[in-house]
Amino acid sequence: MSAEHAPLTSRQLALGYDNHPVIHDLDLAVPQGAVTVLVGGNGCGKSTLLKAFARLLKPERGQVLLDGKAILSQPTRTVAQRLSILPQSPTAPEGLTVHQLVCQGRYPHQRWLRSWTDADERIVHQALRDTDLEALAASPVDQLSGGQRQRAWIAMTLAQDTDILLLDEPTTYLDLAHQIEILDLLADLNRRSGKTIVMVLHDLNLACRYAHHIVALSQGRVHTQGPPATVVTEAMVRAVFNLGCQIIQDPLFGTPLCVPYGASRPTASIGADHADCP
Repeated sequence: MSAEHAPLTSRQLALGYDNHPVIHDLDLAVPQGAVTVLVGGNGCGKSTLLKAFARLLKPERGQVLLDGKAILSQPTRTVAQRLSILPQSPTAPEGLTVHQLVCQGRYPHQRWLRSWTDADERIVHQALRDTDLEALAASPVDQLSGGQRQRAWIAMTLAQDTDILLLDEPTTYLDLAHQIEILDLLADLNRRSGKTIVMVLHDLNLACRYAHHIVALSQGRVHTQGPPATVVTEAMVRAVFNLGCQIIQDPLFGTPLCVPYGASRPTASIGADHADCP
């Protein structure tokens, strides 16, 4: 996608912490209305890039553009009405209930002369339903399990009701069933509402299943990007993750399936056993 039609773009973006560079002169255009997943090894800059896209980290050089305009020049409320972010390991004030947390997602839509409305309440309850948290609405967030807390924060992000969602490892702390439920929910939001979703995921196979566009980062730069079938190759996994693998076709979804083998290559080829996969 060209930068002119992308809701979020970076131009010659350089990011770092305390004079330690993390992202190097990165140009990237996030596809409109697609699910984009950032993948790469630890420390490659995935979370750092997401923070810059959300205006939580000021660039050392270059800029991030939101709808073609420098994001740092736009009012905070305007940005918050356009995009929402779920950071890694967020924390809530002690005693805050799930319902109160999710209600905070509506604050960017409030005005001095605009009180809480029935529409706000409907959006909050829909977010609670979508994340299977209605029964826990009155529970303090700090008394929930790790997976329940993660779903509560995702519900708050959904209640913000923005066209762009940025999620840093949204399946953290979730068991496998809830991982699939949350990713199915995000995929459904994308299909129904055309929301632009950018996620950091560590599970490469889930990234292949749910992403329209994958960006593989390595040492603070884009190693490669594009559709999963094009991007996820044995050569890419070796270069980006320093890991040997075989890529086969997922027998259920038809997407690339990475079977890692690490330092010792298996004696038999996996592909031979899956030659008849559709």
